[in-house]
Amino acid sequence: MLLHSRLQARRAEIEQAALTRVHAISDTKTADPEYIQGLRAAVSAALDYSFAGVEHGRADSLRLPDSLLVQARIAARNKVSLDIVLRRYCSGYCLVGDFLVQEADETPLKGTVLKELLRVQAALFDRLVVAVTDEYARECKERLDTAEERRARHVEGLLAGEILNASELAYDLEANHLGLIARGPGSLEAIRDLAKAVDRRLLPINRPGSTIWAWLGGRRDIDLDNLDRTLSQGWPREVFLAIGEPSHGLQGWRLTHRQARAILPIAMHSSKNFARYSDDALLASMVQDDLLMTSLHQLYLAPIEDGHDNGELFRRTLRAYFAASGNVSSAAAALKISRKTVTNRIATTERRLGRRLSSCSVDLQAALRLEEWHCRENRSFGSRFG
Repeated sequence: MLLHSRLQARRAEIEQAALTRVHAISDTKTADPEYIQGLRAAVSAALDYSFAGVEHGRADSLRLPDSLLVQARIAARNKVSLDIVLRRYCSGYCLVGDFLVQEADETPLKGTVLKELLRVQAALFDRLVVAVTDEYARECKERLDTAEERRARHVEGLLAGEILNASELAYDLEANHLGLIARGPGSLEAIRDLAKAVDRRLLPINRPGSTIWAWLGGRRDIDLDNLDRTLSQGWPREVFLAIGEPSHGLQGWRLTHRQARAILPIAMHSSKNFARYSDDALLASMVQDDLLMTSLHQLYLAPIEDGHDNGELFRRTLRAYFAASGNVSSAAAALKISRKTVTNRIATTERRLGRRLSSCSVDLQAALRLEEWHCRENRSFGSRFG
């Protein structure tokens, strides 16, 4: 259908507008990377769902994306109110309707066809609201008042800064700590084996989605070299592991956990299946900042994109150039091209950016790192990080 094709051509614009609305509708802040990443994935999946309604012209045969139900559960766990969740979906529904009417005005589409498509969108939205509401309620109901759940809530309270008696945790919060988050089948067993191998006391907390929050504690400093060797020799390939930095005391216990949560998205796309916060602290922060990601792309990558290879040639040259510490000859050797070719590409890049590389190398390298990271992830929220 022509209308579907026109909407797809504006996909990036619609998706960015939807993300802007999503972030504008909020009465709470959460630093959970899983929740933040899930928002982007949910926006992309919801658009796919809506666009499929336009393409097929009917609602009854379309299946609600699983990622929307998963995100409803994550929202419930992060105490994001159902009101906020539904207002965001309502805003997205209205946005798609606006674009649909706008594009219909540019096509020879009969009014009756447009009305039917809008009815399809309304039916899809109604089904989404019911399913998301049910899933949100189910997650709340399943948080049963078991001993394990009480322990998890106790840990959540301590992490949030509440003054609580920590004696029931059987873990010394005044000791040295290393925060971990493991995700995947067999996470708890893998964490227990790791704690035993490095001779540390373990505080594990079961979380939904085959996820374990854990702390390795002890009076002496942890042997990080031994930890690295243990991970390299036997960490299971099916389990992702995020590692904070060694810290001391209650504040350090909180800090190392936050570091592990921040590095988790990086660990989940690492070739090693695990990552430590100090390995990529800046990238861990950048991937959680939509404004920064979008701005870096528009400032430094969009200007060097072209119709031939979408800028891949220039990006590859820039990576080699920065890897060689700005040495043109070394970059040329690494790329197996002439020194003149590298010089010409650098000059073209500077001309398109409107500035010398020496004045923006830090930001440009950050943009390249973000683009490289998004090439490794599943791209569930669009073809570019912008």
